[in-house]
Amino acid sequence: MGFAELERATAHLQAPFAVVDLDAFAANAADMARRAGGKPIRVASKSVRCRALTKAALDLPGYRGILAYTLPEALWLASDFDDVVVAYPTVDTTALRELGASAALAARVTVMADDPAQLDLITDAAGPNAHPIRVCLDLDASLKLLGGRVHIGARRSPVHGPAAARELARAVLARPGLRLVGVMSYEAQIAGVGDNAPGKPFTRTAVRTVQSVSRRELARRRRAAIAVIGELAPLEFVNGGGTGSLESTTVEDAVTELAAGSGLYGPALFDTYRAFRPRPAAFFALPVTRLPGPGVATVLGGGWVASGAVGPDRLPTPVWPQGLRLTSMEGAGEVQTPLTGKAVAGLRVGDRVWFRHTKAGELCEHVNVLHLVEGDEVKETVATYRGEGHAFL
Repeated sequence: MGFAELERATAHLQAPFAVVDLDAFAANAADMARRAGGKPIRVASKSVRCRALTKAALDLPGYRGILAYTLPEALWLASDFDDVVVAYPTVDTTALRELGASAALAARVTVMADDPAQLDLITDAAGPNAHPIRVCLDLDASLKLLGGRVHIGARRSPVHGPAAARELARAVLARPGLRLVGVMSYEAQIAGVGDNAPGKPFTRTAVRTVQSVSRRELARRRRAAIAVIGELAPLEFVNGGGTGSLESTTVEDAVTELAAGSGLYGPALFDTYRAFRPRPAAFFALPVTRLPGPGVATVLGGGWVASGAVGPDRLPTPVWPQGLRLTSMEGAGEVQTPLTGKAVAGLRVGDRVWFRHTKAGELCEHVNVLHLVEGDEVKETVATYRGEGHAFL
């Protein structure tokens, strides 16, 4: 879809607002399913944060289940969806009591654990009369070199090898109120790091080399860990990967399902991958409110900055009109953002500037609704989590 069509479709809307291009969303979903090679994709809700679009993805071939990010969110989603895994450990005792008190919720929601202390907290909070709680083990997918002195990847689970995985599985099975049903491991250093980023060729080569080494090492270790856990209890699922690693993770026999969500929106983060290139599907528009001087136009708001290590690559990207850029001194501001570049000459007060967010679902933390655009019209307006009154994290 071109920006001329977006402008026509949203001419009646007051900026700031956010849109999702339904054709691009569907194309991205189909391409992700193709890359998954027949294994189902569990939708990562943190990257969508809109129940209507989560359902839209799950209604498509190749998608099954949700990977939530907090237990309260999972309990809320479980009123509509019957398979929700919480991707991160929880210490929310109120939510755990609610989970254990409901047979329906206990059957639909799976919690994450990587430490016996978490298991104790779960059982204590749920209470002795709780319905059995489903547990998934989080296996560390990071690459450790030089005896662990070099750590490459997200700092998630302390459970790195098969021996540690076996011990944690035994700890789950030793608690009558818990059921071991799955294993998850997320290779952030592959799925979340582009291998074709602009800059020095040496850096790109280093990223590709590390990712290649990590893929081989993780495949061996994940297979061994699943084998020893499987000797203790049958597993319903083994989840792995992310948007950036679907084609490499799916070839592992030990993995039964994949996880992804960001690729549905196609944020700027994924512009730097060689294996795939999603279509940008999510945008936000900000109005020009002042022209403070020659070569500068200022828009309302704009500080919709992505999480992660602070740097220019976390900032939103102005994409239309073409030829605009953020200033190095102010970047994207809380209440205003100055823009420079050749396209400033054509801007007037009241015009719109279109942006892309660096990541995916975090965009939804800034708007109550998403306008779903098809062709040159808004087909539907749907609520984000924020629009439904929820700020889970």
